[in-house]
Amino acid sequence: MRIGLVGGGFAALRGALETAFEAAGWTGVEILDMPVEVPAGGLERVDVLCPMGSTISGALMDATAPRMIQQFGVGLSGVDLDAAAARGLPVDNVSGAESGNAVAVAEVALLHLLALLRRFEEARANVATSLVGEPSGRTLAGRTVGVLGVGDIGAEVIVRLRAFAAEPVGIGRRPRAETPRAAELLDDAHYHRADDLLAALARCDDLVVACPLTPGTRGIVGTAALEALRPGGHVVNVARGGIVDKDALLAALRTGRLAGAGLDVTWVEPIDTDDPLLAENVAVTPHVGGVTETSYAGIATGFVASVERHLGR
Repeated sequence: MRIGLVGGGFAALRGALETAFEAAGWTGVEILDMPVEVPAGGLERVDVLCPMGSTISGALMDATAPRMIQQFGVGLSGVDLDAAAARGLPVDNVSGAESGNAVAVAEVALLHLLALLRRFEEARANVATSLVGEPSGRTLAGRTVGVLGVGDIGAEVIVRLRAFAAEPVGIGRRPRAETPRAAELLDDAHYHRADDLLAALARCDDLVVACPLTPGTRGIVGTAALEALRPGGHVVNVARGGIVDKDALLAALRTGRLAGAGLDVTWVEPIDTDDPLLAENVAVTPHVGGVTETSYAGIATGFVASVERHLGR
């Protein structure tokens, strides 16, 4: 079995996969690094292609002749699904709820939100200058926080917001009754459909983005959405960069309409160190939401189970 990891980064991923395949009794598994673009000399054939925050094109599929494409995690936005379907390739991911990924990502969402509210970077800087009792922050308790996306990750964010005595407002694509976790966690007064996004945000202090990137969600958090949010709020994105309109976010930060942003995902990864967003009150983590020992072990186990289900041994 040959597994091609596409895109680089995520150093702990290889070890987690090696451990999971060994635990499942596999032998002779090779894990290879693959570039996103096909070089002139071609590429080795693999059985499974795995995108690591990267794209998988039809050209890459043709060059490596995989038998399936398996995401290490949840999102499939980087895979050309039409190209995979045309080639008869199964494409699968690993449930965030079963692997522990959803809990890990939700924790990072709260990390960003709390750091912004308590002005953590300024507090750290004040330690270096021996300044005590500054800056003055704000509590998460009592704030109304919109959660865009009420699947596995969004549901875990809602659970944790409640633990901090914040008031979550879920925003989902389907009716509440058709979304199991939303129906369990929220009443009608705290749930809006995504086509009612502006009305939902008008009642929110902050926004956590936790929905998949699709043609319908690309750029959905744009100028209108950011203007609908209460002034002085924060946006935290733990989903995919493209869901937030970058120019609109920068403009809202520069005018002070938005007080700050926390990003575990960006439009290009890694983010350019000269990106103008970094001159604003923006905290960035390098796509580590799901990167914990617990979640990686769970995801790797699910990855191996999916390969066995689709390809056998």
